[in-house]
Amino acid sequence: MISYQAPGKVILSGEHAVVYGKPALVSAIDKKLTFRLFQDKKIKDESLDFIAQTVKKFLAKKQVKFFDRPYSFEVQSEIPIGRGLGSSAALSVAAVAAFLEFYSGKKFEREMINNLAYEVEKKFHQNPSGVDNTVSCFGGLIFYRKEFEFLKNISLLNFKIPKKIEENLFLIDGGQTKESTREMVERVKEKYNKKQTLIEELLARIEKTTKKMTVSLVKEDANLFSQMIMENEIYLEILGIVSKKTKKLLEKLQSFGVGKITGAGGIKEGSGFILFFSFNKKGLIDFLEKNKIDFFAFKQNFEGVKFLEKNEN
Repeated sequence: MISYQAPGKVILSGEHAVVYGKPALVSAIDKKLTFRLFQDKKIKDESLDFIAQTVKKFLAKKQVKFFDRPYSFEVQSEIPIGRGLGSSAALSVAAVAAFLEFYSGKKFEREMINNLAYEVEKKFHQNPSGVDNTVSCFGGLIFYRKEFEFLKNISLLNFKIPKKIEENLFLIDGGQTKESTREMVERVKEKYNKKQTLIEELLARIEKTTKKMTVSLVKEDANLFSQMIMENEIYLEILGIVSKKTKKLLEKLQSFGVGKITGAGGIKEGSGFILFFSFNKKGLIDFLEKNKIDFFAFKQNFEGVKFLEKNEN
């Protein structure tokens, strides 16, 4: 058995803008997906078969000796699905890492795992930025910008989200999205094609917000951080990726702090999880529990993808 684990992610700032060459500030979170491979009678799964084929083609191209053998698999995940927390990317990263070792008997560098996981994500999401798989692969806090397909700037930041900010951060379930990430990316693309000047100005404002939020973490400025959350949400609403249901929830939460959606968003029903900075933790928790709204405290992950020894399974 071969077992790998990868974390989910939260986009602190830069959703959708990152698809158009703007930066995104992203953190891995301490919610993980575990992927296990066994040499066994093959279980048919279209997505896993695609990952397996992608890995085998890569090994053949690199002239790495490998053995093609049947497999069965198991997935265990703490990452909510369809909520903007990177469950798909975590699966892509962990599965790529596992298949690489399963076929070749070798462990590979994270950069190679990440490149292959990005190819897999393109199959699933058509035009992903690459940020989800990157933060899941490397962990920690990342400032990410994709200039071109062949040029991605990945800055692994050498600082953490300060404790006085992290201890007031929550992830609140704003409801599962009806749309896929691909559909939401296409929706923004259509709007961009129709109103290019307007959307470019909006994306430029999101970029400024992302940079200011990064500065707020360096300076440990909780006030600036919370202001940037509020600004980012305004821009995402103008971009048209936040549902009425989620907007109403955010209005109800206003007395406890400020929040924004994190991820591709959704407009038909929910918009995924909300990243929320609380000024009143007790009041917030009481409200969420009373109204039976799922939530959990934000906690960073610094490990990224990792091989699990047998005693860790």
